[in-house]
Amino acid sequence: MSFADRIPAYLERTEQALERALPDAARPPQRLHAAMRYAVLGGGKRLRPLLVYATGEAFAVPPDRLDAPAVAIELMHAFSLIHDDLPAMDDDDLRRGRPSTHRAFDEATAILAADALQPLAFEVLATALPLAAEPATQLRLVALLSESCGPNGIAGGQALDMEAERRQLDPAELEHMFRLKTGRLLRASVLLAAHCSPQITDAQLHRLEVFADALGIAYQIRDDILDFTLPGQDLNSDAVKAKATYPGLFGLARAQARTDQLLDIAIDAISDLGASAGALRWMARHTMLRSE
Repeated sequence: MSFADRIPAYLERTEQALERALPDAARPPQRLHAAMRYAVLGGGKRLRPLLVYATGEAFAVPPDRLDAPAVAIELMHAFSLIHDDLPAMDDDDLRRGRPSTHRAFDEATAILAADALQPLAFEVLATALPLAAEPATQLRLVALLSESCGPNGIAGGQALDMEAERRQLDPAELEHMFRLKTGRLLRASVLLAAHCSPQITDAQLHRLEVFADALGIAYQIRDDILDFTLPGQDLNSDAVKAKATYPGLFGLARAQARTDQLLDIAIDAISDLGASAGALRWMARHTMLRSE
């Protein structure tokens, strides 16, 4: 059975774990809890939880040790999307084909929902029963997730993104922004799972970091390519040129060439892991070949 065949089971496992972690919408304050559930359970590819389980497979980590990291990373992702969509940030009315959280509820409720999801992610890691006897492991996981969402992660990347509008960034500046805004959470998905393995070595962790760093940057470039190739998109429009994107700044051909190069770097980084890393290789290729 390939990893693709196992994905439905992992997705079902993730949904059930998220349901257990989120507060009941019928419990006061109902509106806040409903907004949290709306933001988290409203679809999505669950790429980050799948990366958690794929990394776990590479090191024979039992799935029950991975459930908490998978849930925590998806809660943090939902937190970041709510904030990204707010009028003060990207001002997006839609998310995953339906009203964004601040449109479905209201701006204040959306902010509170995001603010509640972030600490809930840390609570999940700190209270996970399969890890309860390993406080050092729990502390490391909390530290990794903290780094991914702070000034050296999502928050810093979003700040750079806002500052970059209508600026001519060079490739290194653009990729640094991508590394923080998008890549750090993908990196955390891989490293959280890796640190759940008692046998993980420093050399293996380094290879996984190279893999995740390349994948995170490539993921964002691929996202930009898909946005630019949507029907009706005009590469010369002012709206497009104002965005700090790889195809907008350097053209589609160069953007595609860079994603291909980054995919090669990612795959090469985990070559020494052998057949056990098959799921990670599948995830990397699938991410780069996706059409949505």
